[in-house]
Amino acid sequence: MSLMPPIPFKKSLNRVVAGAAILGSLMAVSATSAQAIETIAREAFIMDFDTGTVLLNKEGDTLTEPASMTKMMTVHMLFKHIKDGSVSMDDTFHVSEKAWRKGGSKMFVEVNSDVSVSDLLHGIIVQSGNDAAIVVAEGLAGTEDAFAEEMTEEARNIGMTKSVFKNATGWPAEGHLVTVHDLATLARDTIRNFPELYKLYSVREFTYNGIRQPNRNPLLGTSAGVDGLKTGHTETAGYGLTASAERDGRRLIVVVNGLGSVRERRTESQKLLDWGFREFDNYDLFAKDETVATADVWLGAEKKVDLVADKDILLTLPRSAHNDMKVSVEYEGPIPAPITKGQQIAHLKVEVPDQEPREFPLYAAQDVERLGLIGRIGAAIKYLLWGANG
Repeated sequence: MSLMPPIPFKKSLNRVVAGAAILGSLMAVSATSAQAIETIAREAFIMDFDTGTVLLNKEGDTLTEPASMTKMMTVHMLFKHIKDGSVSMDDTFHVSEKAWRKGGSKMFVEVNSDVSVSDLLHGIIVQSGNDAAIVVAEGLAGTEDAFAEEMTEEARNIGMTKSVFKNATGWPAEGHLVTVHDLATLARDTIRNFPELYKLYSVREFTYNGIRQPNRNPLLGTSAGVDGLKTGHTETAGYGLTASAERDGRRLIVVVNGLGSVRERRTESQKLLDWGFREFDNYDLFAKDETVATADVWLGAEKKVDLVADKDILLTLPRSAHNDMKVSVEYEGPIPAPITKGQQIAHLKVEVPDQEPREFPLYAAQDVERLGLIGRIGAAIKYLLWGANG
């Protein structure tokens, strides 16, 4: 005997949520805030580290020259080798004549010398040494050209969708182009996957070969919470900076490029970071495996099943908007048994004024077995007599 469930109905459980800012979500959502800030940067991008929410996007996906911000990828590649154990901080790489002769910013390594990985990392991150970057490229891949190909491949692996690298330094080269969106993605991946090594980006100065040089990041020590990452400058690219700061347990990443001076780079980056922290905050809706709601079950050993999210749900929103946020759970119910734990059966819908609604899947928190024949017949009769609420 087969008993069909009643005609499904759409169940909506509304709940208004005003959470407190916290850490610890992997949910990546894109917010389109009605609030905006003007910037003189040719390209600018601001991202919340925890949620991946974009707070500002000015020409974020336009290809541009990265100059020495390229070295973030060079460092990322070396970090990756250190993490997997194929390279140690005490290992040394040989300095070729090509590396030694390279112009621009330098660490001042000596030709035919062997330099430790630790010193090379400091030389790239603090001193922006073109010579050090080439030494690393040749040490890891044999040639700088081969290393550049590996850089582009790794860029795709971590979600940089458009950037192409032709060298390890950011020296102008045809086709060597990135987007500021991609640079923010690179910074986020570096901070998330190499938290201990990332601390090198906050080193204020480094001395090598008797030459002391300060970190070129203009916000280190001047803007609250800034602990990285990298500057860049060429005549055609202008002045650029990828920076990250953490304040009160919340981290932002800002990328600017195409500015006209060192002073503009410093003040504009500072302004954008301050704006992002001031105007937005993170709001915790539900933790992973927390019961969000319950759904009605048809012909099940239990009348209801708990609904949970498989990740923390954390949203970055304008501070002025979160009080008007509406959260609802929707599903087509009752849900026919049997139900398997982990089965997606509903979604959480979040609505905020002036933004597109966002939806997150919800899953059954436990198995629900189907009633036996007698139980199914009794449930069907009960439903016919008294309906869903009988």
